[in-house]
Amino acid sequence: MTHDFDVVVLGGGSGGYATALRAAQLGRSVALIERDRLGGTCLHRGCVPTKALLHAAELADAARAGSAHGVRTSFEGIDMAGVNAFQDGVVARLYQGLQGLVKAGGITLVPGAGTLAGPTTVDVGGERYTGTDLVLATGSTARTLPGLEIGGRVITSDDALRLTEVPASVVIIGGSVIGVEFASVWRSFGAEVTIIEALPSLVPLEDPAIGRQLQRAFRKRGIGFRTGTRFSSVQQTGDGVLVSLENGDTIPADLVLVAVGRGPVSAGLGYEENGIELDRGWVATDERLRTSVPHVYAVGDLVAGLQLAHRGFAHGIFVAEEIAGLNPPPVEDHTIPRVTYCEPEIASVGLTESQAREQFGEVETLEYGLAGNGKSQMLGTSGFVKLVREPDGPIVGVHMIGARMSEQVGEAALVVNWEALPGDVARFVHAHPTQNEALGEAALALSGKPLHAHG
Repeated sequence: MTHDFDVVVLGGGSGGYATALRAAQLGRSVALIERDRLGGTCLHRGCVPTKALLHAAELADAARAGSAHGVRTSFEGIDMAGVNAFQDGVVARLYQGLQGLVKAGGITLVPGAGTLAGPTTVDVGGERYTGTDLVLATGSTARTLPGLEIGGRVITSDDALRLTEVPASVVIIGGSVIGVEFASVWRSFGAEVTIIEALPSLVPLEDPAIGRQLQRAFRKRGIGFRTGTRFSSVQQTGDGVLVSLENGDTIPADLVLVAVGRGPVSAGLGYEENGIELDRGWVATDERLRTSVPHVYAVGDLVAGLQLAHRGFAHGIFVAEEIAGLNPPPVEDHTIPRVTYCEPEIASVGLTESQAREQFGEVETLEYGLAGNGKSQMLGTSGFVKLVREPDGPIVGVHMIGARMSEQVGEAALVVNWEALPGDVARFVHAHPTQNEALGEAALALSGKPLHAHG
């Protein structure tokens, strides 16, 4: 049996469901095919549950620090059953809400594993769904490294979300976003943590100044790390794991978390057999997210670039509007805000200093330290806001580290995307005392009129 729709979407994660919802708003008939649960990795195994863990970790740290603020608190330990119940409750409420949105939008939700049976046709359990346009949104999965087999005490982030006990010690292989977030959680929960990162710095895709500040903060928190170091082998023993490094050192631990990024889910789905070009597993697209096959698009983690739920969400809206003939502007990675929710938080948007120098030659930069920010003093956080400016031109990059910086990145994204000059931002009044003030102070300083900063 074949079912015909205007738009068929394969994959119900952030990119897929955003495509479906927006296409339905624009009057298209939509089939949304999902083999697992609506919401995908972000809702069930990624963004939402990990941030719930990080919030629990923040509360643990606050309990320890109560006396420093004149509040009598004590930290008695972590109840992982309670933490997991909290995490599950958040996910369940959001999942229920998303199901309601899809139903209200008149979208046909098709449960089951889909494979391409033609250029714009998907087979699900023997039934076929054909669209005038097809959108591929099958997402990504946790990667490992050659010689590093997942299983037992060697786990991925998926497994880490379901632990029933806090490990006494963990080695994390990979010091980018996933690695430093779990390092932050487990340290707050009381574990001994060591990160192994092959590149010279933690969070190597961020501006180098951010990496240096994070390393200082992690040292202060007692989080160990080895940068510029590769693992050579992992041996599971009866009661733990022994990690060997290429320099000959060994590190014993209870668990090893493999956090070396995520790869595209594209194998075995009939993509190449139906003419869709792949590049190392990623679906190749142009700037308008069109694949090599007419009327077939790809969104989200399936497309090489930033692996962020909100990128997939933006891709989905873009493709739905593209199919509807609205000619939306393309989604560009450098305009998308990026957040790492460790403690301290990292938030950035736009070009790093080195990227800006490659593009413009000379640039202007300014770092405003949070020591001059009143709310930062209350929160007991250190860090900075760094602005990168095209010479005599707009701000092209904002890079921040410190407590609650994720909440400031919205304004930073507006600054970069609207190509604001420092003087434009300096004119806006930022509420006092807030972390948000740090952005205003940085803009004041970069525009030549510093107040709570040295000129």
